[in-house]
Amino acid sequence: MINKRKDNIPSSIITKNKGAYYKYNIEKELIAGIVLEGWEVKAIRAGKINITDSYISLQKGEAYLFGATFQPLAMASSHIICEAVRPRKLLLNRQEIKLIYNYINRDGYTSIPLSLYWKNAWCKITIGIARGKKYHDKRSTIKKREWEVYKKRLLKKQKY
Repeated sequence: MINKRKDNIPSSIITKNKGAYYKYNIEKELIAGIVLEGWEVKAIRAGKINITDSYISLQKGEAYLFGATFQPLAMASSHIICEAVRPRKLLLNRQEIKLIYNYINRDGYTSIPLSLYWKNAWCKITIGIARGKKYHDKRSTIKKREWEVYKKRLLKKQKY
């Protein structure tokens, strides 16, 4: 039987947290839904969102996204108070929350958002459970990336 579901492939990425891969070693990735208001969905569709300095925290057995900025549109309704930076609830099951809790309680681990994307009509967020890199680890990452670019250039020149 062929499985036609494409759970691991995001359909359209809205934003990525590129700095997360530089600052942290990502050990696990989870996918969660996010509870949004109407004006926030409109702001996402307009591309006015920033998740670079945000993080995930657990409170009372639930996961929340802190520090993400959703800029309200000028066309937003006047009777709705738009909070650009507010905690947003993440939709995770109990086992995923326990997994995040167990990792966060270890020394040096944190949970950060990696990307925000559309899956059909739903807005999903990819959460990374990560450990901070040391300065020398960051330098070795840069060296590896530069070597890969150089290697691709050499291979490209040899083909012709």
